[in-house]
Amino acid sequence: MKIEDHLRNISESLEVIEECVEKGLQERQRNLAFNVSVTATEMLEVFLYKLNLINPGTILKHEWFTSIKKAGEKLPFDFEDKNEIISLLNKIEAKRNYLCYGKQQDVEDIIDFLDSFNKIKKLFESKGLKWN
Repeated sequence: MKIEDHLRNISESLEVIEECVEKGLQERQRNLAFNVSVTATEMLEVFLYKLNLINPGTILKHEWFTSIKKAGEKLPFDFEDKNEIISLLNKIEAKRNYLCYGKQQDVEDIIDFLDSFNKIKKLFESKGLKWN
């Protein structure tokens, strides 16, 4: 997929995430979880494309980040802030399925989930990546 397509997808998901926050975290936890997970993973794809560490046809799968070990195996190369990025993606994926498929979670848990996403988003933005 072209970087422009990724950026369009990221922008769309960021809008959905904002709508979920506005409508209510608990009321929209499922949509929030799906979009946070896919967006964080897609942001990493764009980052790695721009560093020429993966080819444009490479697809990263969110489930790789359910395990830090597995993520390291799937991304065996080094890049700046790799451990922090993988750790944040792991925190997101650890809660994703509970939010997507489970009962309504406490708002504090959803806020913690969203905080991990905001941290990774700010990290990528600090590296010059723009989504709009």
